[in-house]
Amino acid sequence: MNDYTLSDVTVETWVQGNIDTLESLTGSVVLIEVFQVNCPGCFIYALPTAIQWHQHYQDQGLAIIGLATAFEDYDQNTLTNLQRLIDTGEVFGETRKALTHQGVLTDGKLDWRLPFPVGMDRIVPDIQPVTQERVVDYAKQCLPSFHEYSMDQQQKIFQQVRTYLKQKTMKAETFERFALQGTPSSLLFDRKGHLQHVSFGDQLRHLPSVIEKYLRL
Repeated sequence: MNDYTLSDVTVETWVQGNIDTLESLTGSVVLIEVFQVNCPGCFIYALPTAIQWHQHYQDQGLAIIGLATAFEDYDQNTLTNLQRLIDTGEVFGETRKALTHQGVLTDGKLDWRLPFPVGMDRIVPDIQPVTQERVVDYAKQCLPSFHEYSMDQQQKIFQQVRTYLKQKTMKAETFERFALQGTPSSLLFDRKGHLQHVSFGDQLRHLPSVIEKYLRL
C-alpha cells in the first residue's frame, strides 16, 4: 500500500461541518466514506452502516467523514445535488429509483441524515489524452493482480479501460489518487494519519474488526 496520509485526501467544498484541515484529525482513527449521490448501494448499505459505526465508535476515537465523488453520471453526481441531499434528504437518479422501489422514501426523501461532516471531492476536467501507456497504467493501478490474468483477459481489460477513459470528461482527484475501484469505498487512517486499509463494495463488512484494531493502538 502506498504511503498515503490524510493530506492526500482532497475536499473541494464542505457541505456539512467544516474542518480546517483533515490533518487536524490526527489523534483519531479516521474513516473516509467515499460515495456518489447517484449510487444506490451507497444509500442502501454503506452510508447507513457508516452511521452505525459513528454511533458505536465515536466515543472510542473514530472520526468519520463522508466524501462525495463523481467518476460517472456527472449530471447527477453534482455539488448541487449533494447540497440538496444534506439540506433536505432528497435523493436522485438511480438512488431514487432503487429506494422508491424499496418503499423507504417519503416524497423522494430519506428519513435519516448523515451525522458527520460531508464534503465534495475536487472534480476537474479530464483533458489527458488516452494513450496506450495511460490505459496500461490505469488497468494496473485498479487491478493489483493484473499480471495474474491471461493475455486474452488483459486485452479485454485494456479495451474496457480504453472505452471508459474515452468517455470520461471529468476526474475526481481523491478517487483517482487512491485508485478506488468504485463506490462505496472506505479509506481508513490510523491515529497518526497514515492510510492503513482500503475497502470497496461488500468488503466494507470486514471493516469493524479493522477499525477496532486501530482504535486499540
